[in-house]
Amino acid sequence: MGTPKHIVSAAAIVLNDKDEILLIKGPRRGWEMPGGQVEEEESIRDAAIRETKEESGIDIEVTKFCGIYQNVGKSICNTLFLGKPIGGKPTTSSESLEVGFFPIKLALEMVNCGNFRERIESCLNPEIQPFYVEFN
Repeated sequence: MGTPKHIVSAAAIVLNDKDEILLIKGPRRGWEMPGGQVEEEESIRDAAIRETKEESGIDIEVTKFCGIYQNVGKSICNTLFLGKPIGGKPTTSSESLEVGFFPIKLALEMVNCGNFRERIESCLNPEIQPFYVEFN
């Protein structure tokens, strides 16, 4: 058996004081929460903060670890956090065509890639946290 190769990613559901969610519009998957791969020697929390800044221009404070979604077939573990904005301004990047804060109901309608909407809903539901969801 070879050396296992897994991808660990971190994403943040960022809520502002108006109860709006930060979304980015990526070139491949459309609207989603900011996030990406954890780099070597980086904590998953720090990865969520860095990825949010890189993709949206928004500085955040992580307020809660929510759970993990594991794509078993692709060997990807996506860790999910809640956060709040503490600075910066919405700015596009090479990974985001559009960036903005949207009311929760509208944001959930905008997100339609894979189970990303479900991931956001799980992060907004404290009764099921921490969660661990496996899928292929």
